[in-house]
Amino acid sequence: MKPGPRIITLANQKGGVGKTTTAINLATALAAIGERVLIVDLDPQGNASTGLGINRRERSVSSYDVLTGHMTLEEAAMETAVPGLSIVPSTLDLLGIEMEIAGAPDRVLRLRNAVNDSSLRNAPFTYILIDCPPSLNLLTLNSMAAADSVLVPLQCEFFALEGLSQLLETVDQIRNSINPDLTIQGIVLTMFDGRNSFARQVVDDVRQHMGATVYETVIPRNVRVSEAPSYGKPAILYDLKCSGSQAYLQLASEVIRRERQLRAA
Repeated sequence: MKPGPRIITLANQKGGVGKTTTAINLATALAAIGERVLIVDLDPQGNASTGLGINRRERSVSSYDVLTGHMTLEEAAMETAVPGLSIVPSTLDLLGIEMEIAGAPDRVLRLRNAVNDSSLRNAPFTYILIDCPPSLNLLTLNSMAAADSVLVPLQCEFFALEGLSQLLETVDQIRNSINPDLTIQGIVLTMFDGRNSFARQVVDDVRQHMGATVYETVIPRNVRVSEAPSYGKPAILYDLKCSGSQAYLQLASEVIRRERQLRAA
């Protein structure tokens, strides 16, 4: 296993599955248990940045500047209100990035080159989490090319498995072409409502199809988690005791456990 921080990209081309919420709260949970974490916000909507209290007016540099080569990751990183957690914020400039770099031979490798060219491999960060847009576009491909593994948030609803096969095929393509070490870190089931028998059936179906790839931790549908971003806070800071926050703390422990198993392998 290569030295430096573990790079995990959170990806799902389906929107509304809790991807950004998972990125924010998993990063906060990792920081809360002593890890040093950097989020790279690659979603032009910039919700991860907003959810961590980074006002749009404060984003003088962003992941756009990193991908265009105008800034290093270190120069673009901003501290957040969470101790041990920094973020490279996103701006709407990312909407035009595909056209700008579409003809470049390294267009899929921009983020990986930025990581390799930086001193982050020797920096105190132990985890880098990449929040992708809800599509399999050039930004998502950049994240997979740079990552060690992919974490897939999957909503507990009827279409949960729809599109997952396409995402897994994309991971295979990246693995077979430009990032042979890319793995699936895990699939996390989100927005679970235990009162709904159909949601329980979805959990059973996903576990049956994907086996041990699915995390034991299931993230419940929780009002406090939904409210937190409007206050510019992760749920763990907004309401530590709510069921959603506790689930993300459990997920963080499970992520670390899997990473340690990989290191020992």
